[in-house]
Amino acid sequence: MSFIVAGILLDACVLGALSCAPAYGYELTQNTQKRLGISESALYPVLRRLLKEGLLVSYDEPYDGRNRRYYKLTEQGAKALREYEADWLRYRENIEHFLKRQLDNLSIALDSVCEFDSQIGEETA
Repeated sequence: MSFIVAGILLDACVLGALSCAPAYGYELTQNTQKRLGISESALYPVLRRLLKEGLLVSYDEPYDGRNRRYYKLTEQGAKALREYEADWLRYRENIEHFLKRQLDNLSIALDSVCEFDSQIGEETA
């Protein structure tokens, strides 16, 4: 992926990943690493910060003789996620405005080239 996911966007992704159900740390890191290319070492500081801010809570559960640390969205975290989602929709709309304009311009240019090529083909026939 050519876009870097960091900062607030990474916070929103983590909160979104936990919006349906709690997840243990390794599961969460593997999922974000696979989908976003985020390293495990980058994700744990985000989890610690979100815990400190009260957006997540954590708890341990035994599994095969070891403890797994699970992370769960708090009500405050759900509220922050809704705000991030609204911000993301506005941001995405702004980005798409510029990308769509460029794609529209490219499409117009390609249409002109195709029209020109067909006119040349008719003249030479």
